[in-house]
Amino acid sequence: MRKVALLAMAGFLAFSVPGQTQANTPVEGASLKQLVSGKRIYLAVPAGGEFPLFYRPDGHIDGSGEAVGLGRFLKPSDKGRWWVDGKNLCQKWETWYDGRTSCFTISDLGGNKLRWVRDNGETGVARIGD
Repeated sequence: MRKVALLAMAGFLAFSVPGQTQANTPVEGASLKQLVSGKRIYLAVPAGGEFPLFYRPDGHIDGSGEAVGLGRFLKPSDKGRWWVDGKNLCQKWETWYDGRTSCFTISDLGGNKLRWVRDNGETGVARIGD
């Protein structure tokens, strides 16, 4: 069960990137930063529902798994830092993932959705909200 909760947190958002027309085209650099900065991202959770993350413009990130019941498995909310490193969106939580850095590549799926691939090979989809 803990793995399901961690998979939920591993994820990311989904939405269209201006100028991206081909599905599964990786977004990187300044375009990737613009894509997430100031946005609330909703990760699709394998058991159903969505897991929100807020990528603040100042490089801070807030996450809450309360709506999907993560409190049964681990701390239900956390905060940390995010940054873009070339083709990767990286984040480091205070307690989630034992405070280790995780990085993702993000691909545009069109229709306000995207696909993420974590540096450990795990994948998922998400959407962007307001």
